[in-house]
Amino acid sequence: MFVRGVIPLLMMCLAGCAGSVPTADPGGQPPGSPPLHAEESPPSPTASTLPEPVVPSAAAQSVFTISMPVYRQVMNLDCEAAALQMALASLGHPYSQPALFAEENADPRLPIMNPDRSVKNWGNPYVGFVGNVNGSDLAPTGYGVYYPVILAVARSHGAPDATGGERLSPADVYVALKAGRPVMVWVETGWERVGYPLIGTWIAWDGQPIHYSLIEHTVTLSGVSETQVRVNDPWHAGSQYWISKAVFEKSWRDFNNMAVIF
Repeated sequence: MFVRGVIPLLMMCLAGCAGSVPTADPGGQPPGSPPLHAEESPPSPTASTLPEPVVPSAAAQSVFTISMPVYRQVMNLDCEAAALQMALASLGHPYSQPALFAEENADPRLPIMNPDRSVKNWGNPYVGFVGNVNGSDLAPTGYGVYYPVILAVARSHGAPDATGGERLSPADVYVALKAGRPVMVWVETGWERVGYPLIGTWIAWDGQPIHYSLIEHTVTLSGVSETQVRVNDPWHAGSQYWISKAVFEKSWRDFNNMAVIF
C-alpha cells in the first residue's frame, strides 16, 4: 500500500515540475525575452552629426600685415634712409635718418647733361648716394642710392639676414611679406610714369651704365592681400596706404624689380 500510494504521488509531482522547466526556443531566444524580429540585413551605419573640428590654416588667411611705424623723410631726397629707418624700426632697431644716411657714401657732384636735358654722366648709385640729398631731383642736383648700399647698411644695423637684388619676381615680394619680412622697393614718386628725358641711362664716372628715372623713390612694403600691397611711404608727411598690385608692379619694373628683403 505504501508503494502504491507513493508512486501516484511521485507521478503527480513530476508532472507539475515538468511544466516549470524551460524549453528551447526554435529561434534561440532566451526565456522571458521579448520576441525577436528578423531583419534581412543589419542597418547601414549613418554619418556622425557632430561637426568636424576646424584646423586653422595659413592658406585661409588672405591679408597679412607687419607692424611698422610711419616716418617722413627729413631731407629732400633721403627717401632711401627713411624707408630703411621704417624697416629697421619694425625689427626693433631704431635709428635716425641722418645716422643711416651717413653710411650711404654720398657723392655730391652735379651731373653732366645732354642738350635734350637727359643725363649724360653722373655718379654711381650702386656705390653711394648720387648728388645733393637736399637738392632737386628734376633739376637735377640730387638723385638717390640703389640696393647694394642699402643692403650693406641694413646688414650692419640689425638685419644680418637681409637679401637684395634686381630682377626679383612679384612672388618673391609677396611670399616675404606673408612671412612677416618687410620689403623695401624702388619705384617712382607718387606712382607716376614718365618718359624720356626723365627716364633713361647715364654713364657713371666709373664707366658703369646706370638706368635712371629722375622721379626715383623708395618705399617699404608692410602688408599684402590678394590684390593689393600696403605701403609705408616717407614722401611728404609720411603715410601708410594700400595700392593695387598692378600699380606697384608697373612702377617697380621701371627699376628692374629692385628690392631689399629684411
